[in-house]
Amino acid sequence: MPPDASRLETSTTDAANLGLVRPPIIYLGAIALGLLIHSAWPARFVPPALSTALGAVLTLLAVGLFVAAVRTFGAAGTPVPGDQPTTAIVRTGPYRYSRNPIYLAFSLFQLGLSVWINSLGVLITLVPAVAVMAFVVIPREERYLEARFPSEYGSYRAAVRRWF
Repeated sequence: MPPDASRLETSTTDAANLGLVRPPIIYLGAIALGLLIHSAWPARFVPPALSTALGAVLTLLAVGLFVAAVRTFGAAGTPVPGDQPTTAIVRTGPYRYSRNPIYLAFSLFQLGLSVWINSLGVLITLVPAVAVMAFVVIPREERYLEARFPSEYGSYRAAVRRWF
């Protein structure tokens, strides 16, 4: 086997997400597309009196959830980026309630932003972002975790919901 093929084969089992479709890029792309749609079609969906306050609260909740999830990973000594090997199944902090609190935070952030700027376009583009996460990214990561932690991950998966 050529040296490059060996390295590639090893690297695909050493990380959950080596693909080009990185979760932050999925959400940033969806937000950017939503903003383009909004500039061409500025449809509103929340009463203007509520949009700023409600959007700000949702966005701040998303940021808080993200920070808590990242800190929990840090305390467990496992990296956040999916292109690095996972070193532990984390069951504390927000991971007690969701197997994917960072992705939940990304989704909540886009929802909050759509409410804050009152943009139906940004809200609509959340649907394909969540679909890509639910049907492509998360299943790939779950297969990786099941293979890397066969006894631990199955019980965690059975005990904790995927999103919330």
